Amino acid sequence: MELLEKLEKIKEKFDRILAQLSDPEIFSNSEKMIALNKERSDLEPIILAIDNYRKIVNDYNGNKEILELSDDNELIEIAEAELAGLKQRKEELEEEIKVLLLPKDPNDDKDIIMEIRAGTGGDEAALFAGDLFRMYSRYAEIKGWKFELIDINDTGIGGIKEVVFSLIGQGAYGELKFESGVHRVQRVPATEASGRVHTSAASVAVLPEVEDVQVDINMNDLKIDVYRSGGAGGQNVNKVETAIRITHLPTGIVVQCQDERSQLKNRQKAMKVLKARLYDIKIKEQTEEIAAKRKSMVGSGDRSDKIRTYNFPQNRVTDHRINLTLYNLSEIIDGHLESLIEHLKIADRTEKLQAEVQP
Repeated sequence: MELLEKLEKIKEKFDRILAQLSDPEIFSNSEKMIALNKERSDLEPIILAIDNYRKIVNDYNGNKEILELSDDNELIEIAEAELAGLKQRKEELEEEIKVLLLPKDPNDDKDIIMEIRAGTGGDEAALFAGDLFRMYSRYAEIKGWKFELIDINDTGIGGIKEVVFSLIGQGAYGELKFESGVHRVQRVPATEASGRVHTSAASVAVLPEVEDVQVDINMNDLKIDVYRSGGAGGQNVNKVETAIRITHLPTGIVVQCQDERSQLKNRQKAMKVLKARLYDIKIKEQTEEIAAKRKSMVGSGDRSDKIRTYNFPQNRVTDHRINLTLYNLSEIIDGHLESLIEHLKIADRTEKLQAEVQP
């Protein structure tokens, strides 16, 4: 009964939104209309599930009533045959609705800034960081997202010491937020004559892009340096000071950008990264108390966590947070992360549902 009452209130709210959107006066207030349309869009999947649930509940109760009141054997037989299927469907819809009712992460729809850094393992770690960079770039291409490079420090032999880039697309943060952490690789380096497997690592950070209103930056807290871009040579390299390095003095955070030939564009990109990092700190501070109360199934996203191992000799990928092992590393490293991400989402929803029912 509690679930039905909650669903009824949601339906009433949806009906109120539809009524407001049909009011001619709303067309003169574009900001309000956009907000209402977003609310309507967010509620539509729940409303559809509610309508299906009501129909199943009515059919289920109707069949139960036939069993209790009817003396028609043929009718009773039909009702009994349908009842088991209706009961299963009713329970499935209840679980679906519970998931839909879970509080949504407000950052899920945001664009992201990703940072990949080579860890322990020397040149092999840098090569692995390059593999991860290509993996996420390929996944973004599959999803139809826009890619923008912000800063890159490569080794010149195919490896990457550090790379910062943004991915712009619907639900980017919701898709990739569980990728933050330490990724470990096990494989035989090309330079290893004895065929011995080496272990290397790279760290990944996934930050939601933020609006100015969410992060207040005092310009007096910034130290901004302008310098000449480095690169592989050419007419435009090292002749004009266009690269930007910004240091946030209170936190010691340093960001830099030299990808663009325009100093202004590099400055804008660097500020975007700084805001994302400061927002990440702010969010972690807010969730520290909750994180201390219960251990998340998908980890905290802290970069000190070893979240995943890529074993090339066995074509195996293991996500240690949810004890998942898949034997399709070649597909995953080529950007086909869909199955892996879906498993992480399911684990996250399961953990949240369990937390909802705990006292």
